[in-house]
Amino acid sequence: MQFGFSTNAFREYRLEDAIESIANAGYDGVELLLDDPHLYPPTATAAAVDRVADALDTHDVAVSNGNAFMLTAIEDFHHPSFIEPDADYRRRRIDYTLAALETAADLDIPHISIEPGGPVPDEKSREWAMETFVEGLEEVAERAAIVGVDVLVEPEPDLLIETSDEFRDLLERIDAVRVGCNFDAGHFYCVGEEPAELVDQLWEYTNHYHLEDIPADRSHEHTQLGEGAMDVDAFLGALEDRGYDGFVTVELYPYEETPVETAREAMAYLEEHGWA
Repeated sequence: MQFGFSTNAFREYRLEDAIESIANAGYDGVELLLDDPHLYPPTATAAAVDRVADALDTHDVAVSNGNAFMLTAIEDFHHPSFIEPDADYRRRRIDYTLAALETAADLDIPHISIEPGGPVPDEKSREWAMETFVEGLEEVAERAAIVGVDVLVEPEPDLLIETSDEFRDLLERIDAVRVGCNFDAGHFYCVGEEPAELVDQLWEYTNHYHLEDIPADRSHEHTQLGEGAMDVDAFLGALEDRGYDGFVTVELYPYEETPVETAREAMAYLEEHGWA
């Protein structure tokens, strides 16, 4: 398998500098943050996209994934979501995701990851939230089919889709070949599931994996590899057993004060344990 590191830990850095640092740390790829301050699709110019392409080529790294989950250019990580009660605000998330697909296509990125609906509004039912998310996702999937980029829903604690069962329920509600799973091992661990056991169960739906460690209390805190309680090696072993040769992206966005050191330390863990 190949390893990438997400630039969302490098929000204090220019994107080109983040790409260089990640390449120098020994990674095969970078996950591009499709948001401010890196590459925000609704306002990204052709020149900006070309600069990113040049940096990738210069440092000989691939793009492991396009991160279209965070949306701090408008509000924060989760808002606007696909299930905002206000239709106009919800529309901003959909339009952003459509633009992210276009940018991904321009850079030959095979897939983007998106939030799993969003936080369910207090005044709305879960069924309303599911129906609303499916409606938005189907529109996004139509564009995905046109541009040839997959849309990977990323289950996350405290959002509409948290568990593997909820993800499968979502897929039963839509008919779109371009929709799959961005399997975040730590997120599943947070909600009481064992990532290694889910690899087989979600194999046919998964195009990309996120990896971080998680504390023993299973709180949603992205933690340096080897410093939490999750069985990272069992998870990677399950991928190896399946013959996975795609990307696993290390996602440690809380470490934005020390991203270079964090990327290097994560790679050191992977090398010491025989994965990289």
